[in-house]
Amino acid sequence: MKMLAADHPNSAPATVLLSNLLADEPGAIRIGPFGSALKKHEYSDAGIRVLGIDDVLSKGSPRKPKFIPEAKYDELTQYRVRPGDILVTNMGTVGRAFLVPPNFETAIISSHLIKVTPDVSRVDANYLERALNDSPAVTAQIANDSRGAIMAGFNTTRLKQLRIPLPSLPEQRRIADILDQADALRAKRRAASDHLSSLAHSIFLDMFGSPATNPKGWPRQRLGELATKFSDGPFGSNLKTSHYADEGIRVIRLQNIGAGMFLDTDKAFISEQHFASLKKHECLPGDLLVGTMGVPNLRACIQPDWLPIALNKADCVQVRPDATVCNGDYLCALLNEPETESMAHQLILGQTRLRISMGRLRELKVPVPPTTIQTAFSERLRVLQSLGQEAERSGAHFDDLFASLQHRAFRGEL
Repeated sequence: MKMLAADHPNSAPATVLLSNLLADEPGAIRIGPFGSALKKHEYSDAGIRVLGIDDVLSKGSPRKPKFIPEAKYDELTQYRVRPGDILVTNMGTVGRAFLVPPNFETAIISSHLIKVTPDVSRVDANYLERALNDSPAVTAQIANDSRGAIMAGFNTTRLKQLRIPLPSLPEQRRIADILDQADALRAKRRAASDHLSSLAHSIFLDMFGSPATNPKGWPRQRLGELATKFSDGPFGSNLKTSHYADEGIRVIRLQNIGAGMFLDTDKAFISEQHFASLKKHECLPGDLLVGTMGVPNLRACIQPDWLPIALNKADCVQVRPDATVCNGDYLCALLNEPETESMAHQLILGQTRLRISMGRLRELKVPVPPTTIQTAFSERLRVLQSLGQEAERSGAHFDDLFASLQHRAFRGEL
């Protein structure tokens, strides 16, 4: 018997409009309730789940599930989802898909989702979810066709017009199974990386205890007493957006300060000539960079060695540890402890944007253990960081392999 082109392992499958892959039933594709159909004040603390963007991105396990009373659900049963339905985001992160698993609790969709009920005689639901999320050709269509004045948007008409690569059902299941296995390996890698991060927190608590309760009775000192330099960045006309250049001296901004990690994104620079007038704000490798506004309100990282010189912006406090009393690793970990932010809560002020002023932060009293114990903490941290860097390199390699797998899978090359 002659093999169909779509079934041949080295030929690209034909594409089919998603509209031709819908179940033959009313509401096979439907957007969630808009406007007065479901208002914010009608949500409740328990009852029937209302699924939104967070549910799709978290695969059904959001941090804060939403509910409506059963009486309200009775008015909205046409928006109910069933196992095997595919939910697609139509705002924000547009086009992300989630296959509702077996035995999922009773739920409806919000206006930020589109429900798709596939015709399982033509398309495997797991494969269709994978095609929407992983097929480069499909995701490119979604990106090109997402429109919206403020946020990227999507609707049922555009969703139905997507062209989906469609090999035979057995081949669809094989592709979905391969990608599922690869994703499971990626999830294990991410879990290992997360475990390394939590280990640093556990080691800190084991060696020093909670900064708030200070169970080991370490003497407390003001943060300002632990530094040879404690400096905020230039304010007002000294450093404006108009001063930024394409290259020169790096400007450290709030978005570059992560909790324990320097975020090398959203780069900004000023010319060396302008920096010469702001020399007192010079930041060097090993300096602590403390974010005093944003989320969380108190967070810190260490300026990396590969950034030999920089300038901190306003609300980014530079702390140069006094090595005779503390080291940067201890101080950075201390400032990133949730208990430390709680201790600083009374220092956080602001009408619209909450911040901790440099002067108030300088006065925050924190436990100061002996430098020998701080050094032991640094040594343990270095081991974890080495493992983390290796995991990051391995993860980047794995992500590259997965991207290659995605391309090959939907071109019929697996």
